[in-house]
Amino acid sequence: MNRQHTVVDSPYGPLTLVATDGVLSGLYMTGQRHRPPEESFGEPDPRPFREAARQLDAYHARELTGFDLPLRLAGTPFQQRVWELLRTIPYGETRTYGELAAALGQPTASRAVGLANGRNPVGIIVPCHRVIGASGGLTGYGGGLDRKRRLLAFESGTPVGALF
Repeated sequence: MNRQHTVVDSPYGPLTLVATDGVLSGLYMTGQRHRPPEESFGEPDPRPFREAARQLDAYHARELTGFDLPLRLAGTPFQQRVWELLRTIPYGETRTYGELAAALGQPTASRAVGLANGRNPVGIIVPCHRVIGASGGLTGYGGGLDRKRRLLAFESGTPVGALF
């Protein structure tokens, strides 16, 4: 398994992109919960990330609302199903953990959906920030609630203080 990484700037702080055998397998924010150790990211090399960096720049410039990148995500079959479902949440919209559990055919699995959501290795690209609590309020986010609030405000075109 060959791994490389690079760091790109974003409005949410530096993002570390990781590739496994040339395919994007991680996007980590500074201080992110469940961030793997730096030594597991491989050698610095920006070449595998040109398209990911281009799409992230376009997203932050409001020119792109969905990502079209090959991904290599390591996780359990349940996590994989949750992450695939996250990719169906439209830009600027949210879903609750319960709604996702029901969509998976497991309506009592909202806590398990939350745990899988928290282990998403490519935040922003797989939009785990679009998941909220049953009451409509913000709940945990691996990148921190402030970043989640800012991402949701950015996508909805609402001032940060007007949400949640």
